[in-house]
Amino acid sequence: MGSRFVYVIYIRTTPEKLWDALTNPEFTRQTWGGTHQESDWTEGAAWTLMFADGRAADSGEILEIDRPRKLVLSWRNEFRPELRAEGHARCTYEIETIDGGVKFTVTHESDKDDSELIKAVSNGWPAILSSVKSLLETGDSLAHMRQKRA
Repeated sequence: MGSRFVYVIYIRTTPEKLWDALTNPEFTRQTWGGTHQESDWTEGAAWTLMFADGRAADSGEILEIDRPRKLVLSWRNEFRPELRAEGHARCTYEIETIDGGVKFTVTHESDKDDSELIKAVSNGWPAILSSVKSLLETGDSLAHMRQKRA
């Protein structure tokens, strides 16, 4: 049966701008807690989410890419041994144009029942995607907004 997390968010932006926010290191550092992604963004290419200190947070492979509509990644946690032991999960980004913006769906799934990785990402995705939405709609990520208030 496996484990699955699905999150849908609507963002007032274009598919191209959302794609850049998801793949451009300048954007991901602002919205993914200082991490950035490294890849050449072609099918079959390696993909790594890097901590600011140079350690790999997560890694995998580009399984499917249709810029700016769909991205499918294999995804394995690299810094928590119990999560790494679960092996690769699958993460799918689907971007649909709607009137005035985009519908963005993230599906993160594992073949493992009661996956701890899926539990972990289900806690992280809402904050990340809310920050992406905020950055694209207002020019400030949630982290930047918190810094302004401090």
